[in-house]
Amino acid sequence: MRTESLTWRVVRAVSLVAFGIFFLVPLLSMVDFSTRVINGGGRTLTPWANLFRDEMLRTSIIFSLLLALLTTLLMLVLLVPTMIWVRLRVPAASKLVEYLCLLPLTIPPLVIVVGIANVYAWVSYLFGNSPLTLTFAYVILVLPYAYRSIDSALASINVVTLAEAARSLGAGWTTVIVRVVLPNIWAGVISAAFVSVALVLGEFTFASLLNFQTMPYVIGLLGKSDAPTSVAASLAALLFASLLLVLLSFVGRRTRTSKGA
Repeated sequence: MRTESLTWRVVRAVSLVAFGIFFLVPLLSMVDFSTRVINGGGRTLTPWANLFRDEMLRTSIIFSLLLALLTTLLMLVLLVPTMIWVRLRVPAASKLVEYLCLLPLTIPPLVIVVGIANVYAWVSYLFGNSPLTLTFAYVILVLPYAYRSIDSALASINVVTLAEAARSLGAGWTTVIVRVVLPNIWAGVISAAFVSVALVLGEFTFASLLNFQTMPYVIGLLGKSDAPTSVAASLAALLFASLLLVLLSFVGRRTRTSKGA
């Protein structure tokens, strides 16, 4: 038993070191490239300063952050009440909702963009030609991943029993959803929100084909003329997504701890 335990610890330590090298070496290479003076010696922080100085890049970062926020809010407003309501009142429709939510996963983004190009002519006519109109397309894009996170959280609790107990005490349906069910699936909702933010910040196909200048699109353009600034922007986006992951883990651990208490 002791030999197996020692072997397992060695394998785990070697695996952690290997994974650490696998992830850290590209990140350190990006830091090195983004701070190196091209065709010269020394270091410079100009590419990182360009994240705030470059008007096009700064605007695209703001649009991407707003898109991530709007997409997450619209997805949660549409998906969470619908999934809870289907489980409580029309469970027979759960397969249909699952099929509709997972459908974008089976269609390549290129096909979706071509299909909704004509629809977006009306969207631009009604809401203007702002990159924020990509919110509607991005909600479709994140549906499969958000659905799985929320569905797993709902499957881990007895929604019907909780709802019936709350209703027997006089709670309305809004109270049941917001104050009874939602706190019990909070970890799944946070996971869905994080996945949505990560997908929106890294999405390129929709923005490129619909000709909207979001952060990934502008980073691609800068890669042709100012590679260090492009790498600095990519690394900043990656670090921001990693920070969100750490926050998600912290919130999830706090939720499990409070439930256990």
